[in-house]
Amino acid sequence: MRIFVELALAMGLLVPVALAQKPPAPAPPRPTPPSHPATPTPSGAPPDQPRGDLVMFLLGRVATDDGTPVPHDALVERVCNNSVRQQVYASSRGDFSMQLGAMKDSYLDASGDRSPQYGQASKVPGAGISRLELKDCELRATVSGFHSGVISLVDLTPASSSMDVGSIVVHRATKIKGMTLSAAPYNAPRDARRAYEKGLEAERKGRLVDARQYFEKAVEIHPKYTNAWFRLGAVLQKLAQKESARTAYTHATTIDSKFLPPYLSLASMAYEAEDWTQVLNLTNHVLDGDPLRYANVTGYILDLDPLDYAEAYFYNSAANYKLNKIEDAEKSGLKAERLDVRPRFPQLHLLLAEIFARKNNYATAISETKIYLELAPHAKDTDQVRERLAKWEKLNGSVSTSENPDQK
Repeated sequence: MRIFVELALAMGLLVPVALAQKPPAPAPPRPTPPSHPATPTPSGAPPDQPRGDLVMFLLGRVATDDGTPVPHDALVERVCNNSVRQQVYASSRGDFSMQLGAMKDSYLDASGDRSPQYGQASKVPGAGISRLELKDCELRATVSGFHSGVISLVDLTPASSSMDVGSIVVHRATKIKGMTLSAAPYNAPRDARRAYEKGLEAERKGRLVDARQYFEKAVEIHPKYTNAWFRLGAVLQKLAQKESARTAYTHATTIDSKFLPPYLSLASMAYEAEDWTQVLNLTNHVLDGDPLRYANVTGYILDLDPLDYAEAYFYNSAANYKLNKIEDAEKSGLKAERLDVRPRFPQLHLLLAEIFARKNNYATAISETKIYLELAPHAKDTDQVRERLAKWEKLNGSVSTSENPDQK
């Protein structure tokens, strides 16, 4: 009995001790303050931008107005506030898909404007771009021999994270005078056309020796195959066989004087050789086929013709300047500048600067020089150009003082 009482007393004492040693229940988690959202906001979107309002893909297609197949070089561009922001090629069927807000947007050449506004690359892969950022953007296509329609993105409604923009319709271009396409391919025998097409494919893949052989075979089968003579000249020029290239280009011009591309290639070679009279004669022949030569153009122009009239006007301006025909040089230089919407000829601005300086228009010369230095900051002549700029700035200051004698 005594043992039973002692055991009961011991058990009574152990219960409080066990309860005292039990760890306290964990405190409930503190609620997240509403001012600090748990999910990070993707870079490039406003803080309040809902995730569902971001567009990750623009889908669509390029189509011709006459139902013919789309050329293989159809390039789709996203343009925001008149600046190219992104470029992708359409497929052989004309379809395209443009990913937005990726780690690096797609630019196929140096013309794309990589400024951070309007769809800058996001730190979150595939984060997309908000509809708000796309409101000043449009899509257009660049296709050789066609003018493009434009699709504005402001009124389109995305489905999920993709936006189907529909079809960008391109219209076959026409020229008032002259032409840039030859009818020779349609008159050439089948074997000649087959060799020519194989030559184009080899040239695209960088197999220049093979391309030369195919083009030589094409002109052997059909000696009046103008396009094949022109492409043969282009391949020979890439192979640094200048005299053979010049012969091929010249042969193309004797077959068809209205087929203009070989004239421009010959003008380029004459420009390199500083044969200014020849440059002037060749570019005058090319520009006789451009209606813009006879138009009073004051704005910027996008010419989608396969012939590069901006290059032709640049060479023409340089030749006129070297031959001391300053007024003609200025006219051609300004038209080249308006056509060259994606600056590919930095030296054009240096040429215009020289022209305006000759006319004592130092303010415009200074402006053109600064554009050149911005486009070609690492050019070999940068130091000399800066010295010239300083000289013109000093002269411009003297002109300003003489025009305002009261200025202190």
